[in-house]
Parts: sequence; structure tokens; C-alpha cells
Amino acid sequence: MSGENGPPAWMQHQERGSLFWLRVMVWLSLRLGRRLTRPVVYFIALYFLLTARTARRASRTYLGRALGRPARGFELYRHVLCFAGSIHDRLYLLNGRTRALRLRHAGTAALHAAHAQGGVLLFGAHFGSFEALRALGRENLPGQVSLLMYPDNARQINATLAAINPQAMADIIPLGQLDTMLEVSHRLEQGGLISVLADRASGQDRHLTLPFLGAPAQFPTGPFRMAAMLRRPVFFMAGIHEGGNRYAVHFEPLADFSQVTRATREAAIEAALHAYVATLERHCRANPWNWFNFFDFWESSPDASA
Repeated sequence: MSGENGPPAWMQHQERGSLFWLRVMVWLSLRLGRRLTRPVVYFIALYFLLTARTARRASRTYLGRALGRPARGFELYRHVLCFAGSIHDRLYLLNGRTRALRLRHAGTAALHAAHAQGGVLLFGAHFGSFEALRALGRENLPGQVSLLMYPDNARQINATLAAINPQAMADIIPLGQLDTMLEVSHRLEQGGLISVLADRASGQDRHLTLPFLGAPAQFPTGPFRMAAMLRRPVFFMAGIHEGGNRYAVHFEPLADFSQVTRATREAAIEAALHAYVATLERHCRANPWNWFNFFDFWESSPDASA
């Protein structure tokens, strides 16, 4: 997904939107509430769909693969609307204002059992809502949830949300710094849950090409090499928007690297990555609107432009 001399495709896309209008929307949403400001989200999604040609083309390609047929126009809009709605709901989830939202969870019993031995790694994707996971964690998860991420990704949105709830941003561990792995190891030793969106990589990461939704795609091996080095269990995570005000947070065991040896490490990493991609594909087919990679994930897609 990346050229040899440059960053991957997702890093080359600039953020859309105005920081001023983001702050206006935040101000209105927190003062008027979700029900009164939700109609604005419908217009924002329509504007994005009509003006963002690259994102529209990527949505059509992805939905065609996930649905197994060409996507219709209203389905492209539904896809973008799910993305816009998840950002809107993120404002309330960050502030602990979850009364207007319905959250349910699945797989937490297995997660608690694994956590009895120490910290756990949670591998998700740009699929659904991470904030739904973090909101659930305040009461139903065994440890504090931290997100390992690229600090330059979605800089405008993160800056706005940091102004809403600075404490939430303290749970983010930036990738690419000298002490990143030390901080990850420390939080795991303290019984924390470290979450990683493992479907994208920097230009320096190694990749494995695997079939995904009927076509080959490249996935980074870095997150799984980290798990092997730290000798930790790995769970798949997804905060799925089920429509309306409903979210379902799923946890599924992917791999346990606690017993991996140097001789078996590479095979264990590859097996875990295969399991991750298969699990992500299953959730994409079951809940296709939750996929939020609005660039050409496959890059060699022959699909016609929008």
C-alpha cells in the first residue's frame, strides 16, 4: 500500500473541513443535544459525498466488495452518513454523556479471563467507533484503555476533541517516538488495555498481502510483531454502529503470544494476521457501513471512478 520512497496512501490525503466549523458543530451539539443537532449531520454527510470525489470512489469500491454487488447511490450516502454520525456521537462519548446512546457488549467474559494474567492488546481497524469502546471501558472492562496511534492522523478533529475533554487525549500513546514502546510496556504491566488500529501502517512497516473481501490487500505486520515481542494476548475489537443510537462493542480472541518462542514467532505472527483479516472481513460483510477507510485500500482496483 505504500511506495518505496513515500508514505502509504492514507497518509497522503489531507483532512477536509474547517476547524472553525468543527468547533461550531461541537458547540451546538453539546448545548442543544444529540436529537436537535442530528439533522445537521445529514447535510454534512451529503456535502462530503458530493464534493469528495476520491472518498466517493473509494466508498463505491469498498461497498461493491463488501456487498458482493455494485453499490447504489443511496448506499454510498448511507456509508458516509455512518461515518459522520460516529464522529457526532464521539462528542457525547468523550464527555461521558451516554444517556442518549445505547451500548451493548459481547466477548467481555473472555477478555476478563485473559486479563487475569496481565495487560492485553486490542487490535481493531478504522471500522466503527473507538470511543464506544472507551465509554464501555469505564464500567465493563478490566483495565484502562489506551490508544496507540499516529499523532498526525485527523489532526483537526483530534485538536477539537482535545479541547472538549483533555483527559481523553491523555489516553493516547503517539507512535514514532523514542519512548513509545517503553510506555506501552509500562501500561501493560500496570494491567492496561492497549488498543491499536491495525489495518494501516506507516511507510516503514513491513506488510503481508492477504485476500480481503475478494481481492489482495496489504496489511502491516508491525502490530503483531509488537505483540510477539511483548508476549501478550491479542483480541480483536470493534465498536459497531448498528443504526440509530445503538452501538455494539465486540471482543474476540485472535492470538496469545505468551508462549511463542523465537523458532515459532514468524509462523505465529502470520497466523495471527490471517485471523485478524478474516475477522475484519466477517464484520465488514455483516456491518458494511462501519468501514471508514475513504481511500483506495486495494490501490489496484479496476472499478470505474465515480
